Amino acid sequence: MVEGFLPPMKPTCINITSGTHTYPIHIATGLISRLSSLVDQTAPKGRRFIVSNSTIWRIHGQTISAALPDAELIQIPDGERFKTLDTVSRIYESLIRAGADRQAVLVAVGGGIVGDVAGFAGATFLRGITIFHVPTTLLGQVDSAIGGKVGVNHTLGKNLIGAFYPPTSVLIDPELLTTLPRREFRAGLYEIIKYGMIASRDLFERVERELSALFNYDQPSLQTIITECCRIKGSIVETDEREAGLRRILNFGHTIGHAIEAVTKYRRLKHGEAVGYGMLAAADIAERRRKLAPAARKALSALIIQLGPMPSVADLSSKQVIDAINRDKKVREGKLHFVLPSSIGVVTIVDDVTTRQINAALRRLGLRP
Repeated sequence: MVEGFLPPMKPTCINITSGTHTYPIHIATGLISRLSSLVDQTAPKGRRFIVSNSTIWRIHGQTISAALPDAELIQIPDGERFKTLDTVSRIYESLIRAGADRQAVLVAVGGGIVGDVAGFAGATFLRGITIFHVPTTLLGQVDSAIGGKVGVNHTLGKNLIGAFYPPTSVLIDPELLTTLPRREFRAGLYEIIKYGMIASRDLFERVERELSALFNYDQPSLQTIITECCRIKGSIVETDEREAGLRRILNFGHTIGHAIEAVTKYRRLKHGEAVGYGMLAAADIAERRRKLAPAARKALSALIIQLGPMPSVADLSSKQVIDAINRDKKVREGKLHFVLPSSIGVVTIVDDVTTRQINAALRRLGLRP
């Protein structure tokens, strides 16, 4: 057992079938102690390269090094603004200088940014090498490490450069979350609320009931809720891996959220916070279109408020955000595909949300004209 971690609880294993292979998601408290054996089970016998950032490595480096002692470390900068092709190029350079070949394994240790950047490097280095995810944030564990979406941002928009490249395996250890700052932890809770809104009233209500336990890092509560999110996302991506239809419901809150991130140059808000604003705006639009009951909109708003304060967006212009939305990859054939809730646990995808409706919702969030 790695020092400082609880003995492993009975793991949950969810198998996800992609277009190229089936990969397992292993979930259990204390599971990090089995990292080496799980990499050995699911990856080629090539050299191991850990991709992480300085913040994550300062917190978890000793634990990860003990769990995977033969791996070589590649550090990348910390922060959404470094989710770029320049950072991917740094990974390429490290691999090339190390003489890595097609049997090499990239082990992404970190949050969604690390996973996306390392995954894109893995998808494109030598036309594809093995990627193994070890998400260390709540958002990473419930969302970004699952489903095979990898990529980087462009100055004009979020995730405009990327690929679908599923991992060989995912190791999720909720014990890793106990070191997260409260704000970073909240960022993941917004994504969990998203899953409740798009697919499971039971999950939404469980978060309402167990919010205090979650903020206290209660391991049984965390493992149960993380597992449910993984099951929901797994079932969606198995049906629609490349976002041709059903998978688009995972973008609930992301259309406006991504635009706010782009306008603030990825410096002000955590991704989950931006999604929180996006969900509030989408629910507002749905209610005013008479597609969502006021009580459901109020329940979503109340739960988001309970998570704590979000950075202000009052200085932002609704016009700036709408311009960013129009550059989003969800615009197809000139039409913006927008995910709107119709009740807690059910959403629909529409292509007739008007600029006027979006502008009004942004103004009600507090943005200026």
